[in-house]
Amino acid sequence: MKRILFWMIALTLFTAGPVLAASVGLMDKDQLQAKLGSEKLVVLDVRQGKDWSASEYKIEGALRVDRGDLSIADSYAKDTTLVLYCA
Repeated sequence: MKRILFWMIALTLFTAGPVLAASVGLMDKDQLQAKLGSEKLVVLDVRQGKDWSASEYKIEGALRVDRGDLSIADSYAKDTTLVLYCA
């Protein structure tokens, strides 16, 4: 029963992925670079543990979100652009 539930959730997330991406919006590196430094932009680094510490690439000024806890998003104004990145 647990496997069926797992696959149902996985399938739901997989099929909803494009819809979520379209409603949230995607930004390429050039668009992000143009907005860096803006007071209305917050970059959240959501990489975990050794992925984050082993990386030599980090966006200057990005805030690391521990264990994917996105409750920090509630502390920003609604017109703030939040950018999440993991790679």
